[in-house]
This record gives sequence, structure tokens and C-alpha cells, in this order.
Amino acid sequence: MSYLKGIVIIIACWVNSVNAENIYDAARDRIIPVEITFPDNIQLCSTKLKCPVAFLSAGYGVSHTKYTFLSKQFNQLGYLVIAIGHELPSDPALSVSGNLFETRSENWNRGAKTLDFLKSSLTKRFNEYDFEKLTLIGHSNGGDISAWLGNQTKSYIQKIITLDHRRVPLPRNSDFQILSIRASDYPADKGVLPTETEQEKYGSCVVNIPKAKHNDITDFGPAWLKDRINVLINSHLNGLPCSELIKA
Repeated sequence: MSYLKGIVIIIACWVNSVNAENIYDAARDRIIPVEITFPDNIQLCSTKLKCPVAFLSAGYGVSHTKYTFLSKQFNQLGYLVIAIGHELPSDPALSVSGNLFETRSENWNRGAKTLDFLKSSLTKRFNEYDFEKLTLIGHSNGGDISAWLGNQTKSYIQKIITLDHRRVPLPRNSDFQILSIRASDYPADKGVLPTETEQEKYGSCVVNIPKAKHNDITDFGPAWLKDRINVLINSHLNGLPCSELIKA
């Protein structure tokens, strides 16, 4: 019975630390759905010792609330996590034909503007968190959005982590710490991922997970895959070099 009570307490604490809301961008007359989750050790965050922040961008057609396995991992590591819903019912559908880099650029540019707006807006609201050293993490199209913003060389981006994004080239820039975790069922477009030579030059890292499926990188995916991704992220954030991440 005490075990069950413990489970209930843990779930209650998680629910109480989640803040789901809509944030209004007046300049674009746009509603931005977000889910904000706080660090487990929230009492350690202060204006003098700010805690880190991660912006989490969902894959296209997947709710931003369906990546709690990632949010909880970042929260355990002391991060404030902003999970972002980029697509609204009024938005045009993501293109599936033609030159996708060209036809989808409107979506990625819109998403990058959303990330930039949230950074500016939430900095004022959460002054105990460091929005000047942001970690961007995104799955699939959310990873493309993260890479798109990264290519704009914003000074406030510190890390970019993509989960099987496939279209937008990762920045070739040693100012960022870059990790791309890859599934095994779909290849990325040519030039999206840094070569081994470029990884050595810029300090980026690409890690493939055998038997991982692109669409399984959500809360609905198998436990072994979610655990593997979290081990890689944890190891990366704790400074493990790429040569060791590949073995992790």
C-alpha cells in the first residue's frame, strides 16, 4: 500500500509542475500552445544562479505534449522545459511534393520565429532561468525548425539536439554543441548531417540507433528506445565526447 502511495505522490508532483497554456504573439497575431515543466530541484534556481532552459519542438502531426519522456529527463537534469506546439489548424499543411527544402521553408521559418519570440517573451517572465544559453531539441520537423534557427547564428543558442530530423542542414559551426540522434528506417537528405570530418572539425556528433523507427520517437514508442535516447542525451549534456556517445 505504501508503494502505491509513493507512485501517487510522484505522479501528483509531476502534474503540479506542468503548466499548459497559450502564449500570444501580438506582432504575428498568433497563438502559441506550450507546456512548461520545471526542474525537479526548482529551489536551486535563482536570479544569481540561473537554471538552464530547453525548447522542445514536436514532430509534425504529433502533439507537443507527447514527449514527456524527454521533458522529465531534462527536468531531472535541472532544466526548465518549454514544449512548443508549432502547427495551428489555420496553418497550411506541410508540403509533401516538389523540392521539400523550398516548399517547407515557410513552415521552418515560422517555427524559428516562434522560438525566437518565446525566448524574448519568457526571459522576462522566468528570470531565474538562463535563456541566453538555450538548448534546442526537436524531433523530425521540430528538429528541422531547430536547425533552421541554428543556421541564423543566434548568440543565445548553446546546444542543438535533433531526433531524426531529415531536411534542414545542421549548422557547421563550432559555437554550438550539436548532437543528432538517428533512427534507422529513413535517411536524411544529402548534406543535412555533418560528415565525420566535419564532426571532428566542429565538435558535432551523429549517433545512429539500430532498429529505431522514426515514428517511435514519442511517448508512444518502445521503452528501450526512449531509454536509449535519454542515456545519450544525459551523457551528451554531461560532456561525454562523441567517441564515447557512440558506445553509450
